[in-house]
Amino acid sequence: MAGLGEHITAMVRSHASGDDSSFYAVALQVAAREARQGHHVLADELKRAVESSRKTTPRSNVTKLAQPRGDLAELVTVSHPEVSLRDLVVSPEMQVRLKQVLAEQRQRKSLLDHGFAPAHRLLLEGPPGTGKTMTAAVVARELSLPLFAVRLDSLMSKFMGETASKLRVVFDGVRDRRGVYLFDEFDALGADRAGNDVGEARRILNSFLVFLENSSSDSIVIAATNHRASLDKALFRRFDAVLTYDLPDSKQANAVIRARLGRLSKGVSWQAIAKHTDELSHADLVKAAEAAAKAVLMRGDANVTADDLVTALDTRRAASIG
Repeated sequence: MAGLGEHITAMVRSHASGDDSSFYAVALQVAAREARQGHHVLADELKRAVESSRKTTPRSNVTKLAQPRGDLAELVTVSHPEVSLRDLVVSPEMQVRLKQVLAEQRQRKSLLDHGFAPAHRLLLEGPPGTGKTMTAAVVARELSLPLFAVRLDSLMSKFMGETASKLRVVFDGVRDRRGVYLFDEFDALGADRAGNDVGEARRILNSFLVFLENSSSDSIVIAATNHRASLDKALFRRFDAVLTYDLPDSKQANAVIRARLGRLSKGVSWQAIAKHTDELSHADLVKAAEAAAKAVLMRGDANVTADDLVTALDTRRAASIG
């Protein structure tokens, strides 16, 4: 009975803190406990209740997750993204790969029952502003999970000398609280080291590799870098998938701009701006679209023209090169 009492206590605490994910997890543990004791009807009722609640509870309630506490609070920031897969402009091939990751996570129980772990360790690499951080937000949103952004600057500076122990705290979080854990600008941690700093840096990297290897498949660990070439080669085989991001082609660039402008883009000749989007990242295109929109609105017009976009795109390119 003590075991059940502990479960009930955990459920009350998670409910009080708004941590619905933990509440459901404990409820399913109770269901499993009842099933082992032969109380199959009660176990099935608990499982159905959890599934029904997950489907009907408004998202605004589901995502009211308690803020990280203690050491973890110093190492991560939590958010609940609203950007969906349809908002992410990437190549068709990338869409397929991301959908596969999401499908495996949604069916992780079936995979685990047959001895297969769902993809849960992703390395995203490519130029700045091409959608890597946004992908982490999309994965979190699509799976109704919180996004925990790991503060690598704190790990590598404030806690230098105890970075490995702080990494353990983060991966304890990966195990204990289901979510998407983003290590952005990952080369700060995973760079291939040489020279005088090799001792401490190697210990940090080795610790990360061990923690990553043993990380829970319930959570998704995402590392993002702009500098693939700088990463230690030992890292690549530890990830379930390495996704490469590229600058958008003209069709993708138009989609990014159109999405940002909405109705303001009505009547734009997209062919006229095609060559002006070359070598600009998704982030650059968004900034250019915003600049064009603000110029149009401030002069009292209702729509952005191709000339407005050409001016904004060329200005953005010049700023990026400069």
